[in-house]
Order: sequence, then C-alpha cells, then structure tokens
Amino acid sequence: MMKSFFIGEKEIRLPIIQGGMGVGISLSGLASAVANEGGVGVISCAGLGLLYKQTASDYLRDCIWGLKEELRKTREKTKGIVGVNIMVALSNFADMVRTAITEKADIIFSGAGLPLNLPSYLTPDSKTLLVPIVSSARAAQIICEKWHTNYNYLPDAIVVEGPKAGGHLGFKKNEIDDENYSLEHLIPEVLAVTNQYSEKKNIPVIAAGGISTGEDILRFIQLGATGVQLASIFVPTDECDASPVFKQVYISSSKKDALIIQSPVGMPGRAFDGQFIRSVNEGNEKPRSCPFHCIKTCDYSKSPYCIIKALYNAAKGKMDKGYAFAGANAYLANKISSVKEVIAKLKNEFDTASK
Repeated sequence: MMKSFFIGEKEIRLPIIQGGMGVGISLSGLASAVANEGGVGVISCAGLGLLYKQTASDYLRDCIWGLKEELRKTREKTKGIVGVNIMVALSNFADMVRTAITEKADIIFSGAGLPLNLPSYLTPDSKTLLVPIVSSARAAQIICEKWHTNYNYLPDAIVVEGPKAGGHLGFKKNEIDDENYSLEHLIPEVLAVTNQYSEKKNIPVIAAGGISTGEDILRFIQLGATGVQLASIFVPTDECDASPVFKQVYISSSKKDALIIQSPVGMPGRAFDGQFIRSVNEGNEKPRSCPFHCIKTCDYSKSPYCIIKALYNAAKGKMDKGYAFAGANAYLANKISSVKEVIAKLKNEFDTASK
C-alpha cells in the first residue's frame, strides 16, 4: 500500500505529484482532480498570458491574471494540495513566483534552470513551500548550499527528473541514453546530498521521468525516493485540460514516434513526431517577430520556431501548428480514462508488485 509523506507540514496522502505541463495541459481541471485523489495537483504557469489574453500587447500582465484565475478555479474544485510549476527560464519568473505566493499556492515547483533566489520571494507570513526540480546531484548540492547560506532555508523537497521525462530535459543529447545518467543512478546520488542536511531538515526526494506503472513507483521508493512525479500518464484523462485532439496523439502514437528534438530554448526535449516538427526541420516555421518574450534564453531571430505558440496551438488541438511533449513511455496510453481510474490502476499495480 502506498504511504503518505510530508512536504513541510503538509501531508501528501498519496505519494504522487502530478507534473506541470504547459502550455495549457495541466490547469485547474487536471490539478484539482489529482488533488482530490490525495496527490499534489500542479498548475503550469507557462503561457498563461495566451490562455487569458485580455489585451493585444500585455502578455506579462495577462500571465499574472491567468495564474490568479487558475488558482481560484482549482480552489473551487478541491480542498487538496495544489502546486504551481514555474520555470526559471521564464522571463516573468519573478512575477509568477510572487503571484503564486500572494495567492497562497501550497507549493512552488521550479526547474528549467537553477532557482537560486527562490526563497528571496517568501514573505514573513507566507506558507508556500519551495521545491526545486533538478537533473543532477550537483544541482541539488548547489541549491541547498546557496539557499542555506543566503536565506537560511533548505528545500522542502527536491524533484529529481531523469532523462526519460517529457518536455525539456536537463541533459546533453549524448547523456539521455547513458545509464550513468539514469534516474536509477540519480536518486541515490541526490539522497547523498539531502542526507548531509538531515539534522537540519527532512528533505523528501521525489523521482520523476518515465514513471508509468505502480511497479515503477515501488522500485523508486525502494531506492529511497519518498514519492514520484508523474505527468504523461495524466494527459489521456477526462480531466486533463488539453484538447481531445492533443490527447488522441498520445493514444495513437507508438514508441518510434517519440523523438528527441532541439528546442529554441537551447535544451533537448522529448516529443511525439508530427507534421509540425517535420515542417520545422524543413525550415518553414521561422518566427518573424517575438510579441511575448516569454523565455529568457530565446532569441527569435535565431529560433527555428516560436515554442510558446507551438505548444499553445497543440494544446488547442491544432497539431499542424504545434506538437506534443511526452515522456519516454507516453506511447503506452491506449484509451481515455478518468484520473480516479489511472490512480486506482497505479495503486493496484503497486500492491501487486509489493507482494
């Protein structure tokens, strides 16, 4: 039987965190459904200004309003634990962090870069917990040292995302299939870091990337992880906020359709192949301007396409104008289920593997 655990003073009844997926894949619908099952539901704040477009020219302000609205909607649907995923690479990282804290999000999950100043945004009365996402023990060590030295604060948990994850990967292309960088290797290495601080704080380690069965969950808990983060498995669900067309890509794709692509943000990523990616490879999607300035590292004049538009289009079902990020085992999906059904299946598989 899966055991509950604590992040700070918050008890996570089901040791499953739903990974943040943007643009528009994990919003209030999916986050509230996972939270209602006892896990942690997570809203992705990437691209919210496109989903909540009030004006033609104020994308950054629209992002703030969008995050407030998504948190409000989620709170109407659940009394469970709700987090926000905020990528360090976002140009409005500070705005999104301040908004999440002001709106009393339970947890901020932050990766796609090292969130070295994240504790600086906390206010004396804030209760929001801070959880960095890392892809190496070195990154975990740097964050713990910097936070402890500069803010007298340690992470409330650490998510360790391995190379089988969907979306942007914190690995070089030649490291993705190298066993030395596998999640099975990373978990013990990060545990060695968190154990250095065990007398100061209990820092749960969450395994993420390519986890798709209850047997997988058991394996990583036996390796020392306290819980797991799952994302792709929740896309083909009724409650996922993406278009039915987007969900169908997961159901109809096979293993050979999962590709490693080079993203405009300068990182490799894992996605399903499709018409848009082929068009990018032919040089047909170059942006003429950049109205959003959404990613710090993106230079539209050198980018093969606009990533935020591509992800937004895909979430809306326009797969000829975008693509679906997906984890290494996302192709295993064969039907649309409810979140309740997905979690029940994981629990059954976990219990069977535990015997």
